[in-house]
Amino acid sequence: METILFLAHVEADGSLAKSHLEALSGAKVLADGLAAELCVGLVGADCAAAANSIAACGAARLFAVSGPEFAASRYATDCAALTALAKAAGATVVIGAATSRFSRVLPGVAHRLGGKIDTQATGLAAEGGAVAVSRWYYRQRMVANMTRTQRPWVLSVAPCCFLPWEGAAGSAAVEAVVAETATRTQVQGLESPSADQQTIRPEAELLLVAGAGWMKKQADGATHVKDAESLIKGFLDRTKASLGSSKSLVDVSGEGGEVISYLSHLHQVGQTGATPRHKKGLATCCHGEEPHVVGWRFINERRAVNLDASCGWAQGKADVLYVADAFAVVKKLNELLGA
Repeated sequence: METILFLAHVEADGSLAKSHLEALSGAKVLADGLAAELCVGLVGADCAAAANSIAACGAARLFAVSGPEFAASRYATDCAALTALAKAAGATVVIGAATSRFSRVLPGVAHRLGGKIDTQATGLAAEGGAVAVSRWYYRQRMVANMTRTQRPWVLSVAPCCFLPWEGAAGSAAVEAVVAETATRTQVQGLESPSADQQTIRPEAELLLVAGAGWMKKQADGATHVKDAESLIKGFLDRTKASLGSSKSLVDVSGEGGEVISYLSHLHQVGQTGATPRHKKGLATCCHGEEPHVVGWRFINERRAVNLDASCGWAQGKADVLYVADAFAVVKKLNELLGA
């Protein structure tokens, strides 16, 4: 019989992030389908509050590696902690969210356990009494269904593929696990930009995508890059939306042209960029060509602003197309939002 271990790292406030609760839902689906034992392993400075928050998840055993040295993301301590948790649980299948912290360390955990790893899983199921995992390849153009016989099998779960687990908090019985660590570094502190400075916000409901049209000459025959930068930033500040970009816009920087200062290739959405999973998306000044639109496949409600009434968005790729000047539209939106 399989023993499934769900792993999560605890946030600074003692909670579990949404991505972890989604992965927990996936682990429960798999455990229920296999009638397997579900265990939970937590790592962090203090795991008590997080353990209590998921006390009703149905886990047979709950383990934790706690201590100040496990608060911050660090490969040596994380790898030692997760390996110790997997061994304590006797896990045959290990499941964790594909966060930046876990994506870095889970391959090392699989190596130390003598197992195999598959990353960015989008589906977990029991088929014929065996674990079946699905994931996308080639920028979501091909899906693969996989099984493995080698154990332990380590899996990272992509975000937004399962609904976050919800349940009443309780009092969890936590088994402390000791992880032997050997470190040569000390975490002095963390520095991060304020929420207003961040323009990539995975948890935002709305995605605003900027296209190359913002950089082109306008009706007066001149470009207005600074105006575009101000309008887009004003919209993001008011709505707390996440910012995306077309490839053609982020490529302008490599061509020596004037660009929006806070845009980089990390914002790129599409076949060679990201595939965000926001509930709503608003495209501005991009034509909606297939290499870009493929990155929108998980966005439920799509709207676009473009001066071309026959652009790609008008070919059934958007729910609503506003044939208008994006400069005027975003300026008016900012006025309404600021009122």
